[in-house]
Amino acid sequence: MTLSRRHALAAGLSLPLGLPALQAARAADSKTLKVGFQKGEAILMTAKAGGFLEKAFAPKGYAVEWIEFQFGPPMLEAMRVGSIDFGAVGDTPPIFAQAAHADLLYIAAELGPPQSILLPAGSRIQTLGDLKGKKLAFGRGSSAHNFVLLVLEKAGLRYDEIEPVYLGPADAGAAFERGSIDAWSIWEPYAALFNIRPGVRTLTTNTEIGKQYSFFLGNGPFVRANPALTSAVVDTFTATAEHAQSHHDEVAALLAEATGIPKDVWSRALARDPFQVLRMDDALTRNQQKVADSFRALDLVPVDIKVSDIVWRAGV
Repeated sequence: MTLSRRHALAAGLSLPLGLPALQAARAADSKTLKVGFQKGEAILMTAKAGGFLEKAFAPKGYAVEWIEFQFGPPMLEAMRVGSIDFGAVGDTPPIFAQAAHADLLYIAAELGPPQSILLPAGSRIQTLGDLKGKKLAFGRGSSAHNFVLLVLEKAGLRYDEIEPVYLGPADAGAAFERGSIDAWSIWEPYAALFNIRPGVRTLTTNTEIGKQYSFFLGNGPFVRANPALTSAVVDTFTATAEHAQSHHDEVAALLAEATGIPKDVWSRALARDPFQVLRMDDALTRNQQKVADSFRALDLVPVDIKVSDIVWRAGV
């Protein structure tokens, strides 16, 4: 099952007034774990293919339902309305979700996937500074959005010195191929899919710019109603990551089949992936607070965000 951004927004606009009570009731009674995933996210794809959650929770009487999303913001919109219980997204979607008063909780983290600024065939852009005045596409509120802020900081450019074009991956890819944008900020597997095409160049990646993290999040009412189960979910993701770390070839084949991107491309990407689930701590919280502060400083989110307010820690 795939949930589009349009469907997620429609669900949000039609919320009943009693939603919090309904979510709390579902959280207490549900025996189905609903997990959102993106088909380029290695740990959750490995968990899905290997039935790791099913094996861990079937003895406890739980079924698992997997729901696919194209990118992070619509996943968190679905989580906000209780359509999914857990998911993994980049660093920026939780900031926008918290600004919209979504009841979500950070439950764990991992080092984020590679991000790239791609240039179409024929582009004359040579340096980061050449992005000034150019049309730069990315998903609003996605990790690619934060990568743009990091790139602009590195280049000494202000946000208003580029022309942001807010497009999700599919629409941005089409615009990139038409030549109607000058550059594209995007994550894997889309970067790998496009940067092997004739004439396409990579201007920079977050290897040169700076670390970004991804996060596992949970629906607030569900997590608070099921702390032991949530802790067990994080443990399962941790075990999945350890399995993936020692089975790169298997994971590369899995992701190649899911995305249509050649296995050798995934093998090179996975060689740089530490496959490590990180427990939420003060350092990760501070790092994510910097992301929130960057968006607030540009008035890209309308309210001050305190990340520590929505960090969940097992046993705390």
